Amino acid sequence: MRRFDFHSATAVVTGAASGIGAALAHGLAARGSDLVLLDRDAERLATVVGMIRAAYPGRRVDPVVVDLADAAATAGAAEQVRVRHPRIRLLVNNAGVALGGRFDQVTLDEFQWVVDINFRAVVQLTHALLPALKAETGSHLVNVSSLFGLIAPPGQAAYSATKFAVRGFTEALRHELVADGVGVTSVHPGGIATRITENARIGSGVNRDDYEVGRRRFDRLLSIPPARAAEVILRGVERRRPRVLIGLSAKLPDVIARIAPSAYGRLLRVGLNQTADAPTRRLTTGAASSPQPADEPPPAASPTHRAEDAV
Repeated sequence: MRRFDFHSATAVVTGAASGIGAALAHGLAARGSDLVLLDRDAERLATVVGMIRAAYPGRRVDPVVVDLADAAATAGAAEQVRVRHPRIRLLVNNAGVALGGRFDQVTLDEFQWVVDINFRAVVQLTHALLPALKAETGSHLVNVSSLFGLIAPPGQAAYSATKFAVRGFTEALRHELVADGVGVTSVHPGGIATRITENARIGSGVNRDDYEVGRRRFDRLLSIPPARAAEVILRGVERRRPRVLIGLSAKLPDVIARIAPSAYGRLLRVGLNQTADAPTRRLTTGAASSPQPADEPPPAASPTHRAEDAV
């Protein structure tokens, strides 16, 4: 398959109001692509659109405000995009959220909220826009999973379940779409410096005070600029990479999980104990536990990724 051609392409990006999504929008505009940008935050999305239009006056930018947690609204947005843009060369399902707390600390409604945004919306948008991708020669699909789509730590049952689902869905599509000439990439970022901790959704059974302590510590561990992450993703798209891992905190656990698929938790705990102090290794429940890689949320103190962020 030939390298992806960004010039004069129509690219659809979800979660585009900040974080990786906004950085992807800027990177795509710089490469000559027209944009369809989806997000639930109308004000921040308008800011991103205005900046891109000012910097790249020749680019067309179509903003779509939608809450992907709402299946009916998602369907309406998908139909709007499909009608306006019958030929799409790139679809990036970037939007995602996370929920802090062990499985027994969250409600089923809270769990379902994560499933709806992280997986159902990805499937729904891909299904609706796939005909537009197939209609455009040399098109490509990108689904953003996570480090936690490679490993599943305690306190991340909802998030990991959806990100593993995105990974499996993407891998199946990669094989199915070969004959159609549609490239497919699964993205697994480590810690990206987005606004995720500012917009946390916490499980109903999680202690708020302990969570706040973990959140402040976690803020210091986000080290990869969104622009850098976006460049890694776009280089992967250009080269038609089937999988893109961002950051050593994603690459190292991936290797460990391959070597010891049933025992990687213990191996990670032993390795990380060399560098993590005891207070940092405490969960929001107050109980001592194993630390997490520096680029991902603490197990039971996972801050929310807004619909514009993904890790």
